Amino acid sequence: MIGVILVLALAAFVIFTTLSFILRKLLYVSAPNEALIFSGRPRQVGDREVGYRVVRGGRALRVPLFEVVHSVDLTNIAIDIEVRGAYSKGGIPLNVHGVANIKLPGEEPLLNNAIERFLGKDRSELMEIAKETLEGNLRGVLAQLTPEQVNQDKTRFAHSLLEEAEHDLNRMGLVLDTLKIQNITDDVGYLNSIGRIQGAKVRMDAAIAEARATADASVQQAMNWRASEVAKVDADLAIAGQEIAKRILDAQTRRAAMIAESEGQVAAQIAQVTAEIERQKVRALQVKRQLDADVVQLAEADRRAREEEAKGNAARFIERGRAEAMALKSVFEAYTAAGEGAREVMMLQQVMPLLAQVAGAAHRLEVGKVTVLPGNSGDSGFARAALAASEQIKAATGVDLASAVQRRVEKA
Repeated sequence: MIGVILVLALAAFVIFTTLSFILRKLLYVSAPNEALIFSGRPRQVGDREVGYRVVRGGRALRVPLFEVVHSVDLTNIAIDIEVRGAYSKGGIPLNVHGVANIKLPGEEPLLNNAIERFLGKDRSELMEIAKETLEGNLRGVLAQLTPEQVNQDKTRFAHSLLEEAEHDLNRMGLVLDTLKIQNITDDVGYLNSIGRIQGAKVRMDAAIAEARATADASVQQAMNWRASEVAKVDADLAIAGQEIAKRILDAQTRRAAMIAESEGQVAAQIAQVTAEIERQKVRALQVKRQLDADVVQLAEADRRAREEEAKGNAARFIERGRAEAMALKSVFEAYTAAGEGAREVMMLQQVMPLLAQVAGAAHRLEVGKVTVLPGNSGDSGFARAALAASEQIKAATGVDLASAVQRRVEKA
């Protein structure tokens, strides 16, 4: 009995071991980053029939003798893309360096395209095919863009390249995850010239913007100052207006009081003057009557007497004036007939009455000329007096009596 049990246990162990070995050989487990291709048995995919099945992220048993299993790596493949001398729009050759990340798709139907084209090939071959395809797409996109567009808008350039390359890679069963343009250069210095132009333009725009900002700040500062000054003036005007209104109100109040007071004073004065007028009227009537009796009549008589007397005096003055006029006329005629000597005679007639006053020492005299005469002889007193009088008259009136007498003697 024990032998039978041992045999059964040994048989069971052998069977278990055999089944475990068979399962390890036939059971395949797919990792998340790979896909297992079981080739050899046909299956329907959409409207077409293929000779393989795909297991991704799971496990499956291989049918012995009918299926062959291949593993497809789904991890990213980094490809360094470099194109030199690719002509852009306008005929400028450019050098472009970029990095792309591609991988095999994990979903159908793209995975079917990858399986049909790259199953069993090495990753280096896959990278070479993808690199040549991307470089060809890069040259095609560069031919459609100018160097300015490529240099200024790298995002648009990468987006255009991504759209162009993604279509071709999808047809081959590849997925383009990312595509970055790292550097764009040229061998003729065209981009450097564009950069210098753009830099100069940027500096010019910055200078213009700075000047505008400075001008705007100055204008704003001036506007702020003007607003503050206007506010100050408005405040001063408001204060002055309130002060003026207060003064006007005070003046109006004082005016009303002064008007009332003045009206009272004027009314009192009017009443007083009216009474005085009435009193003066009565007095004037009385005085008029008194004057008419006491003065007017007497004055009228005196007036008549004086009028007659004045007429007599006037007649006398008229006659005397006529006589004097005739005398003056005769003198003028004689003066005219006498010629130049008449002037000196008349001058002597007018000056001689003044000799007594001029010769006196009643007032202070200034000595302008000194004449030395002989000593105290008997006949020199009159000469000294005459010379002194002549000098005094000349000093007082400007008339030179000595010269006038000398001329008269010479003429005689």
